[in-house]
Amino acid sequence: MEKYTVFYNGEAIEFELHRKKVKNINLNTRPNLTVMVSANDNVPLDSIKDFVKEKASWILKNLSVFRATQTEHDTQKEYVSGESLRYLGKQLRLRVETSEEENVQYVRGFLFLFVKDKDNYVRKKRLINIWYRKRAEIIFQESLDKIFSLVEKYDIRKPQVIFRAMKARWGSCIKDRGVIILNFELIKAPKYCIEYVILHELLHFKYRLHSPYFYDMLTVLMPDWKDRKKILDEEIVRDL
Repeated sequence: MEKYTVFYNGEAIEFELHRKKVKNINLNTRPNLTVMVSANDNVPLDSIKDFVKEKASWILKNLSVFRATQTEHDTQKEYVSGESLRYLGKQLRLRVETSEEENVQYVRGFLFLFVKDKDNYVRKKRLINIWYRKRAEIIFQESLDKIFSLVEKYDIRKPQVIFRAMKARWGSCIKDRGVIILNFELIKAPKYCIEYVILHELLHFKYRLHSPYFYDMLTVLMPDWKDRKKILDEEIVRDL
C-alpha cells in the first residue's frame, strides 16, 4: 500500500493505492476519512492520479458527509428520556424509568429503559448495548436465512454470521472459515440494507474480487443494490 496526494481547486486529496488483480480502477471513500484506490500493476500512476482528480468533486462531497458524522459523534448520548435512538432505520424515542427489574423493551416506536438508578450512565449504556446485541443476533441471522436462498443454487455454502465493531466497512467474509462478519452498527439500518451487505459478502464466496462478474451477479439478484448502498453510505452513517 502506498499513499499519494492530488490537488483539486487548491484542496489536497490524499489516497491509499493498493495494487490488486482488478480490471478497472476502483475508488472508495470510508467513514474514517480515508480514500482507497485499487488498480492492477499495469496501470500507470499518472493515470490513477488523473482518475482521482476526475472523481475529486464526488470524493470531497462524501468526505464532507463523514466529517459531519464525526461532529455528531462528539455529542455523546446521555440516555435520558426524550433522546432518539436508531433501530432498523427507525428513530425510537427513549423513555427511562426507575425499576428494580432492569431491562429494555421496544414498544410502538418507543424504547423503554428500566433501570434502578436513572443517573447511572454506565449502567444505562450497557443495558442499551445488550439489547442492541440481542436484536442483532436475531435480525442478522434472519436476514442471512432469507438472502441465502438467492445464492444456494450457485454452489455457495451457508456461512456463519457474526458481528463486531468495524470502523471502515459494513461487512467482510472469511472464505476459508465460512464466516461473514457484519458491522454491529448495521442493526441501526433498515433490513433491506442489511440484506444488501449480506448478499454482497455471500457473493465473495464465489468471486473473491469485485470483478464485472461479481457486480453482474449482484445486479441480477438484487437490481436495486446501488440504492440500498447509497442509503447506508449517505444517510445511515450520519446517525451512527
